[in-house]
Amino acid sequence: MTKPIEKASATRTARIPPTDAAPLRRRRLAPEDREREIIEGAVSFFAEVGFDGGLRELAQRLGITHQNLFRYFPTKEALIDRVYQEVYLSRWQPEWESLLRQPKRSLEARLTDFYKVYLHAIFRYEWVRIFVFAGLKNVGISQRYLTLIQAKVIAPLAIELRSLAEGPKARKSPPSAQEMEVAWGLHGELFYLAVRRWVYNMPVPDDLDAIIEAAITRFMQGAPAAMRSLSKQRPSVKTRAQAASNLEEPSRRSRSRTPFADG
Repeated sequence: MTKPIEKASATRTARIPPTDAAPLRRRRLAPEDREREIIEGAVSFFAEVGFDGGLRELAQRLGITHQNLFRYFPTKEALIDRVYQEVYLSRWQPEWESLLRQPKRSLEARLTDFYKVYLHAIFRYEWVRIFVFAGLKNVGISQRYLTLIQAKVIAPLAIELRSLAEGPKARKSPPSAQEMEVAWGLHGELFYLAVRRWVYNMPVPDDLDAIIEAAITRFMQGAPAAMRSLSKQRPSVKTRAQAASNLEEPSRRSRSRTPFADG
């Protein structure tokens, strides 16, 4: 089965009152409630129209004055930063990392547990669309979040895959750029499901867990082999040491032939 397209949420349109309409009657709210209303409104606003949307338009939607909005968020950048914290950082759960750090369990089992909770957490209209809009406008949200994902998920996964391909001693050095690309493959594949749903407005399979399991099975069949292929292209520790020694040797011979080497 596939999930039906939720036209109401995926094709939301702005409902801005005409400029000659009577001013909206504002509700009296406590400062913390007003701030919460602005943040929630900004999340919906940026998810719908992207970051070209202006704060005056947002204030009009919220039924508050532009000046009142500035009391809480003096710049658009300050509001965007708060949206980042609200939509991305606040949803990241430390226990997700513990799912990946259970060495007694197979890597396939750990990845399956992690992505079954992670994908469901981010598979949301606002999360995906803000992320894509942020990348297109280079406002920093996408880059900051991907840096977090790279540090907490992708780099450790690359090292695990190399260890599977070459043995435990291969854990000692940081992953290369090529090894990181191998590790990014699974994450990118699963995130693309959310892009298809919330950006392209296309149906996706209803059973995400089954899709995750199949993707991880394919990944675990191919990724270690890709790492072994990369290891064959990488000089061994002995070869690198010999190359460094060869570079140093002419310099030592040159110094020994210099008449003033001893001062």
